[in-house]
Amino acid sequence: MKKISKFSLIFVFIIALASCKKDAVNLELKEIMLNNVGKQLVESDNGFGIDLFKIVAANNNENKNQMISPLSVSLALSMAYNGADKETKTAMENTLQLTGLSTDEININNKQLSEALMGVDGRVDFNIANSIWYKENFSVLPDFITTNENFYNAEVRALDFGNSNSADVINNWVADKTNDKIIKIVDNIPSNIVMYLINAIYFKGNWKYQFDKSDNQDLPFYLTNGTTKTVEMMKQTADLKTMANDDFYLVELEYGQGNFVMDLFLPNDDKNVLDIINSLDNDNWNSWMNSLSGAHETTIVLPPFKFEYEQLLNEALASMGMGIAFDENQSDFSKINTDNQLFISEVKHKTFIELNEKGTEAAAVTSVSFGITSVGPGGEIIFDKPFMFAIREVSTGAILFLGVLENPER
Repeated sequence: MKKISKFSLIFVFIIALASCKKDAVNLELKEIMLNNVGKQLVESDNGFGIDLFKIVAANNNENKNQMISPLSVSLALSMAYNGADKETKTAMENTLQLTGLSTDEININNKQLSEALMGVDGRVDFNIANSIWYKENFSVLPDFITTNENFYNAEVRALDFGNSNSADVINNWVADKTNDKIIKIVDNIPSNIVMYLINAIYFKGNWKYQFDKSDNQDLPFYLTNGTTKTVEMMKQTADLKTMANDDFYLVELEYGQGNFVMDLFLPNDDKNVLDIINSLDNDNWNSWMNSLSGAHETTIVLPPFKFEYEQLLNEALASMGMGIAFDENQSDFSKINTDNQLFISEVKHKTFIELNEKGTEAAAVTSVSFGITSVGPGGEIIFDKPFMFAIREVSTGAILFLGVLENPER
């Protein structure tokens, strides 16, 4: 692997190719103004998402590409939180790092943040959608429905869960909200499931400085298992923000007018992507983002890639302190229904991302299913090895997606 100077920057695989510097684009970033509670909520969402990502990444024994959406998981669980009470509510507050915020503050600021993110940049297509699907004749307390309609704009519908078409109805909604990037979240509906809470996020943004496909070259990529593969690499020179420390190089690529960005973390020669993940926490994250330099001329070489990811989050969330919510006998979701012992049966998370010369398209879906207890039981940086990436909104700091590329496939 080619030795990279500490002053080099970004996702890059390269030898030296001639490339023209991208001209500056005169677009102005729009500031999203959050109150103190809103800022605290973003910090909580980011902290929860980072902790969740670290647990998921630590269990990546097969070195697969991974990506989660902290925002999607937080919003889906926030809807579920409105149905929790007593110890279950406290456990969810602690896991989601919402301690100190009232339920009203959480709901109001989730609504304000979602609306602000969706409207901040007309050049970026960003959408958040929520829905509640419940079994016909299952009694749902009106306050739970009204709260999630008012603050999460949730679409609510009763379905005959015994009809196999019901899963198709839910999946069609998911496909529609993710522009067909995720087409299935429910495989079938078990007999004890009475409700699904679903969040869907869709993102599509063009790079502020786009890559010219004619500059692409086939170059080596060094996999974690020690083997090498040849991959197509994109290249450009532009004014970019960068940062470097003893563990990694960080480069920021902007979308649209600059509110949304992708952060690319390339491990140093003597490091790997797990070293970055192991040092990841909310304080370090904020320090890294604040350390990004002013934009300066940088050449980057980056592999285009496309992948899907799916993960059940039950074990990860239980290890973070939310175990009681999955317990058939101890969970308390009496603010949804008082006639049955409800528990979270499954938290399923699916994501999709495609990065190419033009920009990035990404989607995420989080499904929370509820069951009832049944009778019985700067210069140049070369990204030629696995790296970490994130998509975030700059003015709020909200992390939308967080992932690892282990093996680039177009």
